[in-house]
Parts: sequence; C-alpha cells; structure tokens
Amino acid sequence: MAHDEIIDNVKKSIMDMKGVGTTLLLNEEDRETVRELEKKADEMTLMGLGKGDNKGVKEVLKKDVIFAFITNMDFCWPEGPNVILMHNDCVVGQDLDDEAKLEELKSCKDKLVIGNIVIYDTSVLKKMDVKNNPLIVVMPPKPCKEVENVDKVCNVVMASPSPPSDEYLKEKMGLENVHGTGTFLLGFDFDCSCE
Repeated sequence: MAHDEIIDNVKKSIMDMKGVGTTLLLNEEDRETVRELEKKADEMTLMGLGKGDNKGVKEVLKKDVIFAFITNMDFCWPEGPNVILMHNDCVVGQDLDDEAKLEELKSCKDKLVIGNIVIYDTSVLKKMDVKNNPLIVVMPPKPCKEVENVDKVCNVVMASPSPPSDEYLKEKMGLENVHGTGTFLLGFDFDCSCE
C-alpha cells in the first residue's frame, strides 16, 4: 500500500471521530514552528505552579506523519489523566474527570482541588522552590484507537498542544479562536513490522 493511501486512510479515520472538524497534514515548516512554540511554552509558568513538559507533543513530533485537527465540544477526550503534576520525579497531582471523586477530595485537608486538578499532598507546595525546583506540569501522550486500527500504521500517538501551538494551528486551518474549539496533534509511523 502506498504511503499516500495510508495517509488518506488515517485522515478518513480522524474525520470519522465525533467532534472533529478540519484536519491539516503538517509539513516540515509546521513541525519546526510547533517544536519552537512548544519549547517556549515549556518555559512559561503554568497556573503559577511550575513549568510545562508536553511529553505528548514531543512524542508526536518524532513520528513519520503528523496531522493536526480541530475539535469541538462533542469531541471525546482520551481517558485521563491529561495533566500530571510532578515534583522531584514523583506524581503529586493530576486532573480527574470524576465529579463525585473531586467533591469528596475537596473535603480532605491535605489535598487541594483547583478546578478538576487535584494536588494529593499540599505539603509539596510549601516545600517547593518555584524558581529552582518547580512543579512540572506534564501533558502525557495519548492513544487513539480509531487510528491504531488503520492498516499499515503503527506507533500512533495523540497530544494536546500548548496554547501558542493551538493558536498557530487554528490560524493555519483558517479558524478563528472560537469558544469550545481546540486542536489535537496525531502522529504515526508507517508499518514498522512491530507485530
């Protein structure tokens, strides 16, 4: 099967996902721009808590082919966690989708709930040095079953880009920053006979 045909099949699979709008096949220039924007984003302080580490986008950028796609409110986010808070290589918090669990955790004295993010042990915040040893806010790579099932495709990974990359990608796809829309990146390698 030709690479073009595989790319078309992946594009169809992405377009078939609920809540997906426009797609864009990234070229080398786009990859470089996203790489630079993500480097800058990692340096910014996130939520006043620490630095970012978008492991998901870093993983996507290593792939043979990368698609960006627009999502709306109907898009089903991959199962969490989508944000993991790390300090000294230990997980100290993450986002949760479970409303009941979030409510339950709000009453725990040693836990801090900010929106849907839970910090499991608030003593970390007292010990941490934001300048020299900040929290690391990790956005992990995510699977994408819909594309994993495409013939001759492997190492599929999906990621949520930082706000600067999100803006760049929306602009490339001719979309204004409409409330409720987002972007995802999806990368894959051509069949590497990893079976």
